[in-house]
Amino acid sequence: MENQETPTNSKILRLLPSIDVLLHSETASRLLQKVGAKHLAILARIATDSLRQEIQERLSQDLIDTKNFSREKFLLEAEKRLQNAWQSEQNTSLQRVINATGVIIHTNLGRAPLSEKASKAMFEAAARYCNLEYNLETGKRGTRGANAENLLAELTGAESALIVNNCAAACLLVLTALANGGEAIISRGELVEIGGDFRIPDVMTQSGAILREVGATNRTRISDYERAISENTRLILKVHPSNYRIVGFTASPDIAALSTLAHRNDILLYEDAGSGALLDLSAYGLTDEPIISHSIAAGADVVTFSGDKLLGGVQSGLVVGRRKVIEKLRKHPLYRALRVDKLIYAALEATLEAYRKGTVLQEIPVLKMLSRTNAELGQRTLQFAQKLREKLGENHALQFGVTEGNSVIGGGSAPMIQPVTTLLALKHSKMSVSRLEQSLRFSKPPVITRILGDKVLIDLRTISETEEAELLEILTKISRELPE
Repeated sequence: MENQETPTNSKILRLLPSIDVLLHSETASRLLQKVGAKHLAILARIATDSLRQEIQERLSQDLIDTKNFSREKFLLEAEKRLQNAWQSEQNTSLQRVINATGVIIHTNLGRAPLSEKASKAMFEAAARYCNLEYNLETGKRGTRGANAENLLAELTGAESALIVNNCAAACLLVLTALANGGEAIISRGELVEIGGDFRIPDVMTQSGAILREVGATNRTRISDYERAISENTRLILKVHPSNYRIVGFTASPDIAALSTLAHRNDILLYEDAGSGALLDLSAYGLTDEPIISHSIAAGADVVTFSGDKLLGGVQSGLVVGRRKVIEKLRKHPLYRALRVDKLIYAALEATLEAYRKGTVLQEIPVLKMLSRTNAELGQRTLQFAQKLREKLGENHALQFGVTEGNSVIGGGSAPMIQPVTTLLALKHSKMSVSRLEQSLRFSKPPVITRILGDKVLIDLRTISETEEAELLEILTKISRELPE
C-alpha cells in the first residue's frame, strides 16, 4: 500500500502557486511582451513543475523546515524560476559575444568574424530583393553567384569556380560527381577526421567512390600511387591534414608530381586543401597551409577549401579548377542541394573584393588579428590595463596584471603555430576563478575567456578596438559584484 501524504506535506504543497497565479505576477507581466502569452504559459509550467518536484523531493528526505515557507515565498521562488527559464532560452539563441580567448578562428564562436563591408553587403545587398539570378544588362535570367565565382577564379588563377555551403559539402560533391563507382587513390596518412566527425573515408563511402589506400601512415611515395592506378581509377585525392600532423620520418609527393602522374594516366587530381589560403601567410608563421593559387599552378584539376577560416569570410565550401570539371559539378543534381543563398554570396563578394584590392590586412578581421605583433599587443594591453585602473579607482575587488602567453590560430588551421601574445590576467578577491569566468560569460554581451591556474585570461588579439569600451564597462561592473 502506498504511503499517504502527511497533512503537513499536503499543506506545504498547497502553498505552491498555480500557473494562473504565476502568470499574473510582476515577473510574468514583464516577460509577456517578450515571449507572448502562449509561450509564457509553457515557461510558467516549467517553473512551477520544477519547484513542485524539488519541494516533494526535499519533503521525502526530511530536508525541509516546514516553518520557513509561505505562499509569498513560494511565489517569489516561482517568479525567479520563470525568469531563469526565459533567460536560459535567451542564452541558447544566437547572439554576439566578445571573444577574449585569443583563438582567432574559434569554431564554437562562429569561426571568422566578418569584415564591416561583408556585414554591410549582407544587409544592404542581400537582405531584400536582389539580382541573385537576374541579369540587369539583358533583363533576363542570370547566373547565380557569378561575380563571387569570377572573383574566386581570378584570385586563384583557376579557369572556373563554384560555391557550396561548406567544405565537407564541396568534398562530397566532387567525389560524387567525379568518382562515383570508380576508385579514388589516397595516402593512408591523409585518411583523417577533421572536427565534427568529418571523416574522409566516410565521405568517400557516401559519395560512392571506392577508397584505394596507398603508402604507409607516415611515408607515401609517388611509386605507391603509380602502382595503384588501374582502369577503374577516376582520380587521385590529396587531403591537407588540417589539425593533424605527422612529424619525423615522413614523406609525401607534392602536387606537381601527383599532377604529372595523374595527367599521364588521363585521370584527375583533386586536392582538399581544408583551410587553404589565398595569400602567402608565412610571415605570420603559417608555412604549412596550402596556397590555392600554387595548387592550381602546380596542376591540380580541382581544389576545395573553406570560406570561413583563413580566407576570413563566411561559412562556405569553395571549389576552383578546370572549367570542364567545374561545369560537371555544376550540372550534378547534388549541387542544387548544396548551393548557398544570397546572403553567403553577398558576404563572399565583399570579402573577395578586399583580396583583389589588396586591402585584406586592413579589412579582414582574421588577417588583422593574425598579423598583429606581440609588441603591438603588449602596448595595447598595457594601455587597456591603465584605462581599467583609472576607471576602477581605489575600492574594488578586481585584481589584474599583464603577462605573456600564446594565442591560437584555431579552426583546424596551423595547429603547431601559437603566436606570442600579451594577456590581461584577472582575479577577484570575493570570487573563485570559475565564478569570475561565469560572471564574464553571463555579462551583456557575454565575454568568453579562458582559465589558466587561478586566473582568468583576456587576450586582446581577438577583441576589436570598438569592443574595448564595452569590456571596460563589464569589468568595472564585475569588480563591484559580490558572489551570491
